[in-house]
Amino acid sequence: MSGYRGFIGVESLGPENTETESSDELLVRRLKRLLLEDVDLQELGRLDEAQRRVRLERVLNHLVSREGIILSTRERNSLVRRVVDEAVGLGVLEPILADPTVSEIMINGHDTIYVERAGRLERIPSGFTNNEQLLQTIDRIVSTVNRRVDESSPMVDARLPPDARLPRGARVNVVLPPLALRGPTMTIRLFPKAYGMEELQARGAVDESTARLLAAAVRARLNIVVSGGTASGKTTMLNALSAFIPGHERIVTIEDAAELALVQDHVVQLETRPPNVEGRGAVTIRDLVRNSLRMRPDRIIVGECRGGEALDMLQAMNTGHEGSLTTVHANTTDDALSRMETMASMSEVEIPFHALREQVNSGIDMVIQLVRSPDGTRRVVDIGYLSSRGRADFALSRISHWDVHAIGAGGSRGAFVRHPVDRRLAQRLKDAGESLPEGFVVADDERREDAGGGVPWS
Repeated sequence: MSGYRGFIGVESLGPENTETESSDELLVRRLKRLLLEDVDLQELGRLDEAQRRVRLERVLNHLVSREGIILSTRERNSLVRRVVDEAVGLGVLEPILADPTVSEIMINGHDTIYVERAGRLERIPSGFTNNEQLLQTIDRIVSTVNRRVDESSPMVDARLPPDARLPRGARVNVVLPPLALRGPTMTIRLFPKAYGMEELQARGAVDESTARLLAAAVRARLNIVVSGGTASGKTTMLNALSAFIPGHERIVTIEDAAELALVQDHVVQLETRPPNVEGRGAVTIRDLVRNSLRMRPDRIIVGECRGGEALDMLQAMNTGHEGSLTTVHANTTDDALSRMETMASMSEVEIPFHALREQVNSGIDMVIQLVRSPDGTRRVVDIGYLSSRGRADFALSRISHWDVHAIGAGGSRGAFVRHPVDRRLAQRLKDAGESLPEGFVVADDERREDAGGGVPWS
């Protein structure tokens, strides 16, 4: 936008340090001042956001013409959009939020912005002008959910409801100095589109036979744990599985930030609440799990177990709430079971470890492991049926796994490998009126196949 450099009157810009600002930034700042002088703030306050933007764009176009700034149509539109974004929107975040390919935005100080696209991180060349502008944007974001963040309360974690700017909704985390050493830090996780199982198949996350088996397991009321690392697609898989819950059942969902989008009518959504500025009033996942047991649920879906609520979840699974679903952070299916056992011990209730193991063995039926590959692909890499009982060591009978060395359709690298299904699982499906999908067979004995694949079950 070199055409308007001569327009900038440095002497009228005030005490700011103009040496560190570009001509573009100086012009934007001056246009914002002129805009403030020309608009009627009371009239503007009576308009909704869309009307407000249209009004400001009209005024700015008039200002640019009045001041004699020579610009191409593209430069003019870009300038007007930038000034309006900074005046009433979220500044440089506006075009990023409008990009449907962006799943997460990471701001590390005012001049460093990264985004995640298709599982890969890339840096955005633009940034905020200074920390003050970034702090103003942060305040606009958190104030929409009646939260505040400042030096006395330098951290905030909140869910942003869906709106015109964020049609999917988002979860925002903010950390301010002095905790963040390089300036205000903000992470915006845009809630993923609610993919169904068919869409996950189309994306290669799971094969058709395995997807049909998972659907049968949900309808047969198996208790399922979805395991994986950060951003591996656990919530997306949980949402896809929930679609197979019969519509006549009462479902209670419990989350830190309400991301699930269930298709059933009889759904009660519960969300945790952080403490207020006095440190009081917090409502945890554990509080909500306990309360949900009094709400006559047929199924309980917990967005993620990460602490003592694992014990309450296991007890619910063992006391008439079969078919419950949850997620957990873990690297393997075996680790998921160990983590559930460890987290259950984190509650204030003192229970012997062997008793917790019995709770896990009798409560959890199936574990689904997800992994995000280096290329950004999210995929089901392992599914196991918990065949151990009582206080025995955990034993998972493998149902399906992704073999990176196998040759798939068309000679592609990697394929889903199916294994003989534990007879107890096959019987549970049969008792519920379900059948094994094509491609799966029942194991001819009760031996367990180990992770190697070809070794007889023992």
